[in-house]
Amino acid sequence: MLNAVEISHLTVKYPDIKALDDVSFVVKEGDFLGIIGPNGAGKSTLFDSMLGLNTKYDGTIKFFGQDIKKSKKYHKEIGYVPQNPVFEKNFPATVSDVVRMGLRTESDENKIDEILQQLWIHELRNRRIGELSGGQLQRVFIAKALVNNPKILILDEPVTGVDQQSIELFFSILKELNSKQKITIIWSSHDLDAVNKLANHVACLNRTLFFHGESEKFFSDDALVKQYSEASMQEHMHHH
Repeated sequence: MLNAVEISHLTVKYPDIKALDDVSFVVKEGDFLGIIGPNGAGKSTLFDSMLGLNTKYDGTIKFFGQDIKKSKKYHKEIGYVPQNPVFEKNFPATVSDVVRMGLRTESDENKIDEILQQLWIHELRNRRIGELSGGQLQRVFIAKALVNNPKILILDEPVTGVDQQSIELFFSILKELNSKQKITIIWSSHDLDAVNKLANHVACLNRTLFFHGESEKFFSDDALVKQYSEASMQEHMHHH
C-alpha cells in the first residue's frame, strides 16, 4: 500500500499562537480518515497547508511520496470541499456550470453527467445554484471536486447546516466513493457517531496530535473518548 499522505513534524506558528505543533501522521491509499477536534484545534490550518494555501510551515507534507514544496504534480490528484463554499446567491450559474468549473481539460460532458448521476443531482443539472437546498448545494460542490477523478478527497466539516436526510445520503455517497472507487478520504467533523460509523482511522487534533490510529481502537477506549470530550469542552468554554 502506498502512502497517499505523509505529514512529518508539521508546525505552523502565527505571531501570538502555535496553530499546529509537531503534527505527524500517515494516510495510506484507500483510507477513510476522520479528523476530530474542537474549534480552533488547527483543522483548517492543516488543510490550508496540505492544499498549498498556507506555505509558511515547518516540517514536510508529501502526497504519494512527493514533497509538495518541491512538486505541484500532486495537486490534480486532490478534490477539496470547503466548509462553507462561498458564492453569490444570485450568481446565474446552473448546477452543471459549477461542476464544469472543476474540470481541468476542455469540457468532457459525459464526465459531468456521470458525476451528477452518481451524486443523485442529475435532475438538477439546469437549476440555478441559488435555488438549491443546503444538502443539494453540498453535493454540487462534491461533484465539482470529483469531476477530475481525484485520488484524495478532502472535506472540511461538510455537513454544517444540512438537514438530517441529506446528511444520511451524503454519508452513503462517501462510503461508496471510498469502498467502490477506492478514493482516499480525509474528512474533518464534529460528529463522533458519524466518524465512528464511516472512518476506518481517526486523528484527534488539538494543535498537537492527541491520537492517530484505527477508529475501533479509539472508540472502544472510553478513557480516550472521555479525554477527548473533556479537551473539546474546555476549548469550547474557553472560546465563549
